[in-house]
Amino acid sequence: VQLQASGGGLVQAGGSLRLSCAASGGSFNNGAMGWFRQEPGKERQFVAVIFRNGYAYYSDSVKGRFTISRDKAKNTVSLQMNSLNAEDTAVYYCAADQRIIMSSLRTPAAYDYWGQGTQVTVSS
Repeated sequence: VQLQASGGGLVQAGGSLRLSCAASGGSFNNGAMGWFRQEPGKERQFVAVIFRNGYAYYSDSVKGRFTISRDKAKNTVSLQMNSLNAEDTAVYYCAADQRIIMSSLRTPAAYDYWGQGTQVTVSS
């Protein structure tokens, strides 16, 4: 199974970007798909995840600004990012797993599949 992320780029503070991640070679329709981000020299951090029933969870830092969604027919997950600020600058990774328990949804090690990462840079 491969995950291919796209949609990163350079945007001014206050702007928006939409990230997408397509899964190939397998389906995560019964599992969870999500996004993490990582700044240079820092640990990978949870951003958002969406489960098969549509329930979504967000980190406190993005709640109210980012929206995660999935298209089961296309086997994709998207992250709409609004009101971006400089603190959102990072490499964003999509992640997926067939089984994620609630206590582990914010833990990178709980996800078996990862995309290659896409850079998001927000200029202030």
